[in-house]
Amino acid sequence: MAKRVRVYVAGPYSADNVLGVLQNIGRGERACAELFHEGLAPFCPWHDKTYAMDGMCQGESVEAFREHSMAWLEAAQAVFVLPGWEQSEGANAEVLRAKELGIPVFWHMLHLLGWANG
Repeated sequence: MAKRVRVYVAGPYSADNVLGVLQNIGRGERACAELFHEGLAPFCPWHDKTYAMDGMCQGESVEAFREHSMAWLEAAQAVFVLPGWEQSEGANAEVLRAKELGIPVFWHMLHLLGWANG
């Protein structure tokens, strides 16, 4: 089992319709759960839905949520990127920021797990 490496998980969140958003949230949460099961410590930006949907952060802007996520990315030891990230403005910014900071970016879970166990 990998050590509890802090991994920021990047990928699409928003979409053209509610169903697309829910599908993106599900894919993101499943990926984070798998990384957790593998012994890593993923940060799951899709869990922000709880703040928004439960009304806990009413009035917060999309930018506030992006700043929140970026603060966690900057504390990560690695970034794992989900398919479809290319169409996501937020995920593109996250990948760029990780590269600026020298944080390793992984597009394949097996590569991430190999690195974490190395």
